[in-house]
Amino acid sequence: MRRVLAAVLCGVLFGVGLALAQMIDPNKVLAFLDLAGTWDPSLILVMGGGAGVTALLFPWVLRRSRPRLDSQFHLPAKRRVDGQLLSGAALFGIGWGLAGYCPGPALVALTLGTAEPWLFVAAMIAGSLACKVWLDGGR
Repeated sequence: MRRVLAAVLCGVLFGVGLALAQMIDPNKVLAFLDLAGTWDPSLILVMGGGAGVTALLFPWVLRRSRPRLDSQFHLPAKRRVDGQLLSGAALFGIGWGLAGYCPGPALVALTLGTAEPWLFVAAMIAGSLACKVWLDGGR
């Protein structure tokens, strides 16, 4: 139960942060990505803040023998940058640039009561399932 409550608390905190940073507004995100047009660099602070906190605290957290609420850390086993990772990153970026949403902000934007985030989340789920079927070879 403590794990679930911690996950909900972390999710809510993350969602509030995304909303405060206006990352749930596709126009704000698209303005950040529009380097040749009316570029809005303000999201650099959000991304830099996240990367900075991670760079500072992740090594400290990994010094522990295990997380506080689990028996082990669940870190990626693959350490190599390969074609599959690059293809996935490219598709993620294209989808982000087209829609102005990435998964976290889209889930938070579901609370706004507009249709766009619902369509994005439905497409994201369909794309994830299609990718799983493709990677599993139809098994």
